[in-house]
Amino acid sequence: MSGHGQPSMLVSLLIVALILWRLYSRFRRSVGRQKLSKVRPWITVSVFPLLTASFIAASIGNPMALLALLGGAAVGVGLGIYGLRVTRFEVTPTALYYTPSAHLGIGLSLLLVARIGYRFVQGGLLPIGPTPVAAPPPPPTPITLLIFGALAGYYTTYAIGLLRWRHSVAANPPVAQPIEPQSASEG
Repeated sequence: MSGHGQPSMLVSLLIVALILWRLYSRFRRSVGRQKLSKVRPWITVSVFPLLTASFIAASIGNPMALLALLGGAAVGVGLGIYGLRVTRFEVTPTALYYTPSAHLGIGLSLLLVARIGYRFVQGGLLPIGPTPVAAPPPPPTPITLLIFGALAGYYTTYAIGLLRWRHSVAANPPVAQPIEPQSASEG
């Protein structure tokens, strides 16, 4: 049995596994305050741009797909910047914490999972039943690339923002402020 076409299927499965892992971790963490990991933002900043670059390379011959991917990435960057603006950051003596907007990450992730689910149901992502070994799975559609670009742009921008925040806190540690008692007129 020849291995033609199998790397494409493996890549598709790895992408689906990565997305499912990100969804699970996002759902688990998005409901509240999160401790800033020293590793997780670096993984995000590394993996999503690599995946995006591989989709760009694969889309060179299809201008519509390339435009959709890049347009989605631009939208994702904008959403990532907005997400950072609505995130609550907290510095404690023991660690750095942040509380992200659950709506943005979950919404983008669910949109991509719904699209991948649709492609699975339509039989367009992975072949169902026996297929010729030489037949590679069809390339991602512009809609799928648009959604993936938005997700990749969002998560990469958000991770860069977290890394920048950590760097700024390390460069300018906060001065401990005495806690002042609240007056009766404050709630």
